[in-house]
Amino acid sequence: MAEELTPATPDESEEPIKQRKNGLYPGVSDELAENMKSGWADTELRDLEPIPQAAETAARRAALSARFPGERLVIPAGNLKTRSNDTEYAFRASVEYAYLTGGRPDESADGVLVLEPKDEGHEATIYLLPRSDRENGEFWLDGQGELWVGRRHSLTEAGTLYGIPASDVRELAGALREATGPVRVVRGYDAGIEAALADKVTAERDEELRVFLSEARLVKDDFEVGELQKAVDSTVRGFEDVVKVLDKAEATSERYIEGTFFLRARVEGNDVGYGTIAAAGPHACTLHWVRNDGAVRSGELLLLDAGVETHTYYTADVTRTLPINGRFSDLQRKIYDAVYEAQEAGIAAVKPGAKYRDFHDAAQRVLAEKLVEWGLVEGPVERVLELGLQRRWTLHGTGHMLGMDVHDCAAARVETYVDGTLEPGMCLTVEPGLYFQADDLTVPEEYRGIGVRIEDDILVTEDGNRNLSAALPRRSDEVEAWMASLKG
Repeated sequence: MAEELTPATPDESEEPIKQRKNGLYPGVSDELAENMKSGWADTELRDLEPIPQAAETAARRAALSARFPGERLVIPAGNLKTRSNDTEYAFRASVEYAYLTGGRPDESADGVLVLEPKDEGHEATIYLLPRSDRENGEFWLDGQGELWVGRRHSLTEAGTLYGIPASDVRELAGALREATGPVRVVRGYDAGIEAALADKVTAERDEELRVFLSEARLVKDDFEVGELQKAVDSTVRGFEDVVKVLDKAEATSERYIEGTFFLRARVEGNDVGYGTIAAAGPHACTLHWVRNDGAVRSGELLLLDAGVETHTYYTADVTRTLPINGRFSDLQRKIYDAVYEAQEAGIAAVKPGAKYRDFHDAAQRVLAEKLVEWGLVEGPVERVLELGLQRRWTLHGTGHMLGMDVHDCAAARVETYVDGTLEPGMCLTVEPGLYFQADDLTVPEEYRGIGVRIEDDILVTEDGNRNLSAALPRRSDEVEAWMASLKG
């Protein structure tokens, strides 16, 4: 990795770039600094079309405007975060900003959307870093200059792409300090913007803005549904990739599985939507096993929980539990089929007008019945459910909303989410599981270390639901046939 040109002393690092010449940057002569100013072609893009979701993002901003009339609304994308010393994590914009603008991951750092109140509605402006200045040398002397990190769109180009007038974000903090009238800001992403508004905002009012934007994402529009399906389709291919290389994973570790899926995510999407869980053997009983450094052994199960994230930030979230050698043992099949039956009951409960909790209750009932039937917990089933005794082995809720965040709409109020009613356009996971910990002395020894979860992404439709991830087999015999076909 190339090392950036750095100032000779820390004190001098705050000086304007145009003053950083020979003596401040070793090896940069006046002649070189002057030479770098000229001889560059005009690369302005003049034939851009608006992003595909421009109409949808405009509708979302209109809904936001209607909810908070007469108030200035400030939605930051966030800043780069340091990973180590002078390297940063890959940037991912805040979901609020991305939802309202469609801003691209590779150029949204430091971006801010501002909705200024007008007589009728609001006027939106997107504040971004402009293209690097060649005259003062920032494009090659600054660590975030385009020579180092790549070209970004000009403000004119950005305005065309997003359908929002664009301005220089470096001028925004000062303007916000001088602003009058009521203001709300989405907190937690840009400390500089929050500092500029410190005497104009309150935590309670800002939370109302955050909650509204979270609840607005509960029902997906057609563009969002299409992106979720795209994410799922890539995820299906990622699972196929993994099955084809299980022999290599056996020779190495769970890391081979993680890396194989990651390749698909990076080739077809922006990234993985969350840390891949590649849990083989007893690791499947650890709900968020992301170390992925364990052995992959024939005869055991692999719990793979993974999702591709699209370039627009929509993520899939799919889990399959696979026999590493391609065939379930009798006990593995018994446990797997119980989870499958629970998932079937949960999916059947997903429909418009149903309570959000219904699919969880339906799946939990099936699992409680199985645990009683196997003699692992004392019935009757109603007693088990009332006391929650099944949760020693079922552990978690049966699903969650899905979208730009893998656990989407997390700031929504209880009454509109977990105590709410399902509507067409909502997308959620249905993911029951049974987990018998390796040290659980309350179950027979042969159960210990077996963990099974099956998870699919379910869209609520006008007349029921659609399984977006139905292309991945779920029934145990179909899983075995699918794996055999992929292994040739």
